[in-house]
Formats: sequence, structure tokens, C-alpha cells
Amino acid sequence: MTLLTTLLYIVFVLSALVLVTVILLQEGQGGGFGDALGVAGQQTFGVKASGIHKFTMIVAIIFGLSAVTIHVLNRTTSQSTALDE
Repeated sequence: MTLLTTLLYIVFVLSALVLVTVILLQEGQGGGFGDALGVAGQQTFGVKASGIHKFTMIVAIIFGLSAVTIHVLNRTTSQSTALDE
């Protein structure tokens, strides 16, 4: 059970880092980090970049599922509460 929890923590942290990076690269209403990269950033992360939005959604789902699974696994392994002590 601890190996599964450790692997889930690794997936959780990696997905969080990827999610932060991908969100910063997306173009917002007033531009984003893609504007700081110049023309190459605008071409890569422009308005027609719908693939990056799908990728963001997939990473967000992985992030959420790993967080919920970690919570459920930690809750089932430790049945004692702070009030019991």
C-alpha cells in the first residue's frame, strides 16, 4: 500500500508542475507568457492552439484523480483521529 501511495505522490507532484507550466504558457485575455517569447511564442501558443487546452484538461484530471486517490488511501490506512489521542 505504501508503494502505491508513493507512486501517487510522484504523479501528483509531477502533474502539479506540468499544470502550472502549461497554464502559464496559455494565452489569456491580455496575452500571457507566450507573448514574452515573441513571435515564436505567439505562433506556438496562439489562438488556434486548441491542443494545449486539451492537454491542460487531461493533466488537470490526472491531478484531481491522484489527489482524491491519495486522500482515500490515507484515510483508509489511518483510522485514528486527533481526538482519539
